[in-house]
Parts: sequence; C-alpha cells; structure tokens
Amino acid sequence: MGFGPRIVAYLVDAVIANLLVGVLFIVGLDAAADIRGLAVYGAFLLEEFLLVAVAGQTIGMRLAGIRVIRARDGARQSWSWIAVRTLLLALLVPAFIWDRDLRGTHDRAAGTVVVRDAVVSAGA
Repeated sequence: MGFGPRIVAYLVDAVIANLLVGVLFIVGLDAAADIRGLAVYGAFLLEEFLLVAVAGQTIGMRLAGIRVIRARDGARQSWSWIAVRTLLLALLVPAFIWDRDLRGTHDRAAGTVVVRDAVVSAGA
C-alpha cells in the first residue's frame, strides 16, 4: 500500500485535533500560540492512541480506508503496544523511516502494520 491513504488520514486527523483544541480557545481558554501548538500535538497523539487502541483506526484512517492491525495474526494489537507505537510516532522520525514493505519504524517496533480496511474496501 502506498503513502496516499496515510497522508489523507494524517491530514484529516490533524484537522480534527486542531478543531478539538480550537473549541477550547473559542470558549475562553487563553494561552500563548506555542501552548496551542503543543495542545494540538497532544490532541493528535491522544486521538491516535485512543482510537487505534479501541477501534484499530482513527477517523482519518477510517475515511482513507486503512487500519492498524497486529502483523503476526491480523488481530487488533494490545493497548500497551499501541502506546509504544504512539510514543514512537510522537518522536516523528520513526514515521519517516520505513523498510521495503513500507512499514514505519513505529509500526515495526509495535508489531503492527497499516493495511487496507476490508470493511471499507468491500463497500466501495
């Protein structure tokens, strides 16, 4: 699978994280711009961790038709390994270092792989 769906998923999830944090600022939370940036980054990582741990995919991944599964048997990975994956993703570099199978360092370390979502693909 190429990087197109992953980029789409990232962009959708980034917009969602911005909107979530933006709502806080609209209702009166006042902070410096750099704090807002960190809040958006934190919201993105929290969204990534919670949704991948619970559902195997973020909202952006769902819309892009991809999901994260355990490489060994195709099941949903445990929350502790998703935490490792998210922590490594937070370092940014692992997402841009991949192997010949296009698995990022964060996916390889967590024993996961990003695949086409069979549910979305079947409906398309």
